[in-house]
Amino acid sequence: MSKLAHPDGRRRPSLMKKKSWFKIHRRLVMILAIALAVIVVMVVAVFAVLNFFNNRNVENDQLAKPIKKVEPVRYYSPLTGRETTEKKTAATVLAVMIENSPEARPQSGLIEAGVVFEAVAEGGITRFLVIYQESEPALIGPVRSIRPYYVEWAAAFDSAVAHVGGSDEAISMMRNGNYGVDLDQFYNDSTYWRVKDRYAPHNVYTDYTHLSQLAESKGKMTSNFIGFTRETIKSDSDSTKTADTPAIDIKFDISGSQYVVSYHYDEATKTYQRSVGGKSHLSRSLDKITTQITPDVVIAIRVKQTLAADGFHNQITTTGSGEAFVFQNGQVIKGTWSKTSVTSQIYFYDETDNEIELKRGQTWITAIPASRAITWETSSAP
Repeated sequence: MSKLAHPDGRRRPSLMKKKSWFKIHRRLVMILAIALAVIVVMVVAVFAVLNFFNNRNVENDQLAKPIKKVEPVRYYSPLTGRETTEKKTAATVLAVMIENSPEARPQSGLIEAGVVFEAVAEGGITRFLVIYQESEPALIGPVRSIRPYYVEWAAAFDSAVAHVGGSDEAISMMRNGNYGVDLDQFYNDSTYWRVKDRYAPHNVYTDYTHLSQLAESKGKMTSNFIGFTRETIKSDSDSTKTADTPAIDIKFDISGSQYVVSYHYDEATKTYQRSVGGKSHLSRSLDKITTQITPDVVIAIRVKQTLAADGFHNQITTTGSGEAFVFQNGQVIKGTWSKTSVTSQIYFYDETDNEIELKRGQTWITAIPASRAITWETSSAP
């Protein structure tokens, strides 16, 4: 029998291995792979070209359209209307009683004030209620005692009030907590000190840091109040609004000759150069540099002023209404003031009962009894 013959007579299968499909179709596989790679490259190239032209169109659109300028958020002081920081718009208002006897001049801290109320305390001697919010004076004084009408003016600003004692009525008002936080020197001696170049009682001083820390220790962290209506902002420079009557040189005959107040309007700075007792009224800094006081707005209000039962202290009615003269931008606006309650804000209206918009900046308000003169000149003397 043949070696290749099967026992049953059939032929044996081949002993050689069959070739794989890949080996048989190798050329076809390579052709397909190359074709697929070419297709992928072409697709990627098409997308790249489309993306390039799309980006160019976007850039052209951006260049064609004007870019909108994002204006920064600006914050303005409710006390002065000046631009300030967001934090300062709600900072605690500090009101300080500062005396104005000749022995107290030059005072410290008047330049930095936001609002100042000026009135007779007793014996014809005027005194200031000086109000701060965004400014932080390094020296304030001399600090003196308080009277009820100053308490009532300060109450409208949700303030902490610094003073050295006061009349019985004023002290009672401060103690009841309805008119502000009491920062009386009598009970907070470490917040105040006596300077060596002045003699008592004209030598009690303090500063913003000590007063704000004292107010904070008493839980006074912020102030919420409605300030004066200020002129609409058209720019950060001076207002363009004017009144009808020029007023360049102003004079308030408050009491005796040592307390006569005068102002000269300076066109260059658009402020009022203040004098008292016939001399420039100066404010002295911590390093003893003196600078003339130059408020942006000056207001005279007619008030009912009488002598108290003790025959010494004065009484001033702060509520109701009365005649007012608003000096700003070298002009005078005649009108009225109005304060509806002892704790409400004082407002100013022109002769047509429209509220007067005050220029932004330091505002000085002087209370003048009906018997005293308020005068001004429409131009400077030659």
